[in-house]
Amino acid sequence: MFFEKSNLVSMTDRSKARQTASLKRIEAYWHSLSDGKIPLRSKVDPKCIEADLEYAFIAEQIAPGMAKLRVAGSHLNDLMGIETSGMPLSALLAPAARPLLSDALIRFFREPGITRIHFDGEQGIGKPALSGEAVLAPLCSDTGDFDRALGGLVTYGKVGRTPRRMTITSLSHVPLDRLDKHQTPQKTQISGFAEPVSSFQPAPKTDGPSKHPYLRLIVSNDD
Repeated sequence: MFFEKSNLVSMTDRSKARQTASLKRIEAYWHSLSDGKIPLRSKVDPKCIEADLEYAFIAEQIAPGMAKLRVAGSHLNDLMGIETSGMPLSALLAPAARPLLSDALIRFFREPGITRIHFDGEQGIGKPALSGEAVLAPLCSDTGDFDRALGGLVTYGKVGRTPRRMTITSLSHVPLDRLDKHQTPQKTQISGFAEPVSSFQPAPKTDGPSKHPYLRLIVSNDD
């Protein structure tokens, strides 16, 4: 039996659409908690994003430009080939990309808002083409300190041999007071290159900042 090409649906496209939808739902859930303010971490209810927990994580700032994964979904574990809760967020990245993440985290915790990261996976033997994106949204600890982030991370393509570390291709940041006007921020292209919390457990599946003149974070301050 023959089918017209236009009637065929790529399984890869379908899988990518599902994963992209998961990332959007995680961000939408944060917006439902926010109401223009930074939500408390204790307000995060895993039941509300149960279908997307494998891609979700909660990170804690442990020093300027550094954050630790306190809770990590199973997809992050699949990428690294090990349990990632308790690891630095930077462990998911190739060494060359870690200073870029550090700069982004400094900005994120200095000026709360939504940070988006696009990346490509390092390639090699047993490591096919892989791309992905992540989102960070601000959370406060129960003491009111802004030192947490609700995040989501999805990838497109086969994971292959682990660990699959990433290189950053673009970063963007929109401050909290501009989110209503700028839901989809512009991206800056970059060339060249545990502590478990019982109330948020993913469902099981059966160094100091440095300056880089070529990195610009786009922050919209238009009226």
